[in-house]
Amino acid sequence: MSPEDLTAFRQVRLLLVLQAAGEDGLDAERLGVYEFLAGHPLLLARAGDDPDRTALRLAGFDDRGLAYESPAQRFVTAQLHLGRDLGALVARGQVAVAAGGRVTYRLTEEGATMASRFTAMYAQSYITAVRIVIRRLRRLSGRKLREGLRQWLLPVPVKDVP
Repeated sequence: MSPEDLTAFRQVRLLLVLQAAGEDGLDAERLGVYEFLAGHPLLLARAGDDPDRTALRLAGFDDRGLAYESPAQRFVTAQLHLGRDLGALVARGQVAVAAGGRVTYRLTEEGATMASRFTAMYAQSYITAVRIVIRRLRRLSGRKLREGLRQWLLPVPVKDVP
């Protein structure tokens, strides 16, 4: 069993992404992509000379770990949980939903308080990754984000792994 199989783990990661996203919140598509890539940030920062790669490696992320599923399979599994996890966070009053031109999710005061309580080393590493992911992807259109995601989910050829 991996941590991603645990409901509480996934929900905490969503709170941390929404905390980093700020007051505007995120739509479900971006929230799901950011949450996944922050958990696997070296999919985004693959090149050995990528300036974010060193910060991510220092934060404890390693792309040499073994996984039984491809990145694409792990992403699909994460997306299957997203709606239920968001629904639970909304039901507990930790996340608010706003419907304008699109449906967005943002932290409530209770959710922000909860997110600020996570101080474990993994939470700190994850927050580092979330900030990098948001900084790199926030300006991409939905179409460009999906195109990029297709590339980032491709397995890294073995010869390219440092």
